[in-house]
Amino acid sequence: MNKKYIKYIDYIVKDIEKPYLKSLDQYGLNQDEKEMILSKVFNQSVTIKGNWVYNTNGNEIYIETSDGNWIKYEYDSNGNRIYYEDSTGVWEKYEYDTNNNEIYYEDSTGFIEDNR
Repeated sequence: MNKKYIKYIDYIVKDIEKPYLKSLDQYGLNQDEKEMILSKVFNQSVTIKGNWVYNTNGNEIYIETSDGNWIKYEYDSNGNRIYYEDSTGVWEKYEYDTNNNEIYYEDSTGFIEDNR
């Protein structure tokens, strides 16, 4: 890739906002370019299938509806969901023990369940 193209991709990475897929539409990018940009946004390799973005483990990490609503997920190295966030401002955090049992939960309403 030439330096000008890399600068352009990096510009888009810094410029786009959620909803990401809708935001990318204005650039006229192909599928590979969208995946390259979102891989940089999510700091991991991704695949886009329709309005779903998956990591290399096949976990959905981002979903977007046609009206611009979105959901974002994060996972730990064992594939456990550790974070959820959506376009309405709702979020959830999870922690797990070494046996992958959920030991902590917290959400945007202030609810906390701590079994550590």
